[in-house]
Amino acid sequence: MNDSGNGGLRRLISALAYSWAGLKSAFRHEEAFRQEVALVVVLAPVGLWLGQTGTQRALLLGALLLVPIVELLNSSIEAAVDRIGDERHPLAGRAKDMGSAAVLFALLNAGAVWALVLLT
Repeated sequence: MNDSGNGGLRRLISALAYSWAGLKSAFRHEEAFRQEVALVVVLAPVGLWLGQTGTQRALLLGALLLVPIVELLNSSIEAAVDRIGDERHPLAGRAKDMGSAAVLFALLNAGAVWALVLLT
């Protein structure tokens, strides 16, 4: 999977293929990711409709899209840690817990942004 010798359009196509494979894998194997994508599918049109300015719409959608982005990173951390081994290790647990905490903060951020934009 090393495309360091490729450039231009070929590199872009390879990068898009890897990204698409990652999205398919996350959707297939990660229930939380599927739930967050469903949330985006439902709330993105609502945010576009409720936002009164371009800035408000961007804030609503940006905060919303940050949640599955962080979930992808969290799932990547979990997969890498699980690949290393099945034994319990405090650092592995810490890495997984921190990834989960990042998702929680992304969700709290989305809620706060939506509340601030729509209620003030």
